[in-house]
Amino acid sequence: MEFIALIVLLILLYIIIKWRKSKSSDWKTPQKSFPTAWRMILMENVAFYNALNTEEEKLFEFKIQEFLLNIRITGIETKVDKKDELLIAASAIIPIFQFPEWKYTRLYEVLLYPAAFNEKFETSGEGRSILGMVGSGYMEGKMILSKRALHHGFSNESDKKNTAIHEFVHLVDKSDGVIDGVPELLLDKQYAIPWFDLINKKIDEIYENQSDINPYGATNRSEFFAVISEYFFERPQLLKRKHPELYHLLEEVFKQDMTARALEKKTLSIGRNSSCPCNSGKKFKKCCGRNHY
Repeated sequence: MEFIALIVLLILLYIIIKWRKSKSSDWKTPQKSFPTAWRMILMENVAFYNALNTEEEKLFEFKIQEFLLNIRITGIETKVDKKDELLIAASAIIPIFQFPEWKYTRLYEVLLYPAAFNEKFETSGEGRSILGMVGSGYMEGKMILSKRALHHGFSNESDKKNTAIHEFVHLVDKSDGVIDGVPELLLDKQYAIPWFDLINKKIDEIYENQSDINPYGATNRSEFFAVISEYFFERPQLLKRKHPELYHLLEEVFKQDMTARALEKKTLSIGRNSSCPCNSGKKFKKCCGRNHY
């Protein structure tokens, strides 16, 4: 029996490795310009995008297109619109923005549920408290997100929470083979021990009710990393003030000084004579809106 189990395991490993290689080789690269309508959605909903300079905006837009070309997004009992797709893609790109070569080759589909679900992936009945999940086992290569939580993460700018970013940080953490709170591909070795020590210290503070960090972060190291990453990208100024040592270590992990970014969303009202949101310096009617006027 042990021999048969070993054979089955080797076959499964072969299938997974072959799938990963084929997915990597099939990775699509954007060939079209970034649509103005997409840019307007980002400007109205993603504060991180508005804090970028012109060169960074282009990279962010490229990575958004790349993600959407290669990762399928499927609605389960809900419709998926362009805003949903762009918010999911933005959640994926924000943590790895300073790693432009990064590709989510181990992810091939995001399932968007209308709201919370339970461990059986049911959207009705008891135990519906899960807002996001990185798949494993037969769900390997998939992520599940609550549509309600996805939108809340970008609409509430003060609660230090963003479910979609949380789940993509788990996926980044998993890139070395295990979700353990230590993103080995991002964290330089000299920071590993200080990182462990600080995590343990901060988890103790949560248990002692002496922390403003989401108590869910005390579940284990992997959840702490995901929870504190939400805090880092949502409320960086506050994190730096309350937890300076933790903030600086996260700077090293993500290669980003979030306190240097002016995080704000924009309310857009674009008419034919408005400046074009692509920052060309032209009026909208003579630039991206020329097909409409």
